Amino acid sequence: MLTPALSHQGSYRGRFAPSPSGPLHFGSLIAALASFLTAKSQQGQWLVRIEDIDTPRVVKGADSDILHTLEAYGLHWDENVIYQSQRHSLYEDALEHLNQQSLVYACQCTRKEIKLRGGFYDNHCRTLNLPRSGNALRLQQHFPIEKFHDQIQGLVHIPKKIAHEDYIIKRRDGLFAYQLVVVLDDIEQKITHVVRGADLLEPTARQLGLFEQLGNCAPHYAHIPLAVAKPGFKLSKQNHAPAIDKRNPIPATLAALRFLGFNPPSELTTATIEEVLAWAVQSFCLDTIPKVQEKPMNYDA
Repeated sequence: MLTPALSHQGSYRGRFAPSPSGPLHFGSLIAALASFLTAKSQQGQWLVRIEDIDTPRVVKGADSDILHTLEAYGLHWDENVIYQSQRHSLYEDALEHLNQQSLVYACQCTRKEIKLRGGFYDNHCRTLNLPRSGNALRLQQHFPIEKFHDQIQGLVHIPKKIAHEDYIIKRRDGLFAYQLVVVLDDIEQKITHVVRGADLLEPTARQLGLFEQLGNCAPHYAHIPLAVAKPGFKLSKQNHAPAIDKRNPIPATLAALRFLGFNPPSELTTATIEEVLAWAVQSFCLDTIPKVQEKPMNYDA
């Protein structure tokens, strides 16, 4: 059962939602720190969600390692950690809700076929009434979002072909797709603000449309610049970015603060992580975070 529409008149509720496909790296720390500081500077709650719905990418023990790393960096969460892998009934109920409105259909198009048709899915299978077994399930896009306001990036424009594309909500292999589950989780957890990396700007448009389609108020979004090892090379688990040091969190935390546009005083290099975070919460302002980082970031992690 879907929850009633959210109201943003209540307290701030933010979240950090890592996938357990490897240890936290410097880019992950920046995202976690930005979302944590935004929440705490607003006297709000900060939640952690393990996004393990894509089971083939899950690395055994990575979830525990991520949580231990957050604790070592003083990033303590409010409420219990939830795991997407334990929430299939919620996703099934939502899928059935959409299906009853005749909004879901099966699609047999492969990535190669879509690429040959220009790289964008053209809603080819919408009227074919294909069997669901062995095919992906797509949602009819009746709430396309071609532009939205981001609290860091400003006005964001989305290409029309992407905005109007029917997107996959359940994969051919039977796994639920990120676009569906992230919205359902944010609704169920009553998330009011999302602070995350700018690589998710385009998916945000689909999520905003899905919030509207489900009759819920969407969170406010703020997308921070991406940390890169070199131009065009994002720090990520897929790119084998090194894990941050759990034994010595101060250097990486200070580097992350500088990345976010802040200027921590030199005396914090010998402070405790609690003292560093206390300074950061007191000094934090979302407007300080730049839209982009123009050069690779040197960091000691």
